[in-house]
Amino acid sequence: MIILGIDPGTATMGYGVVETVGNRYRALAYGVLETPRTLTPPERLLRLHQGVHELIRHYQPDALVTEQLLFSTNRRTAMQVAQAVGVMLLASAEAGVAWSQYTPLQVKQAVTGYGGADKAQVQTMVQRLLNLEERPRPDDAADALALGICHAHHESLQRLAGGRR
Repeated sequence: MIILGIDPGTATMGYGVVETVGNRYRALAYGVLETPRTLTPPERLLRLHQGVHELIRHYQPDALVTEQLLFSTNRRTAMQVAQAVGVMLLASAEAGVAWSQYTPLQVKQAVTGYGGADKAQVQTMVQRLLNLEERPRPDDAADALALGICHAHHESLQRLAGGRR
């Protein structure tokens, strides 16, 4: 299974492509899609859509995974992130790729075994689980890889429980 994890944002959108074979995980790619501040919001969303579309075309993932949005005190930022998620969902639907979302607590528990883990602990476990030479950077890309691992873990548990193939 190939999973495209996305950490949404309009200025910087992290991505991580995780391949699972049995109970082993491998990072195929990770990084960020960035949009210049000089672009209008619609232009930024178009660039993000094109970038996600290209990632889907190139890696042909079985699933696209995002973090569940939590409403914050900064409504403007929340709206921008929600718009970025909408762009990803459009690209996912256009390609016929299944979409899932997980809370930050679920991601931390799946990756570290502890829902209160900090960013450094999550990044260290992502590094170990994917057998990377160093912690993945930037943080947005590390978060996207963690989402991919979380989904792989969730799918593995579903198969064990007999809920999915």
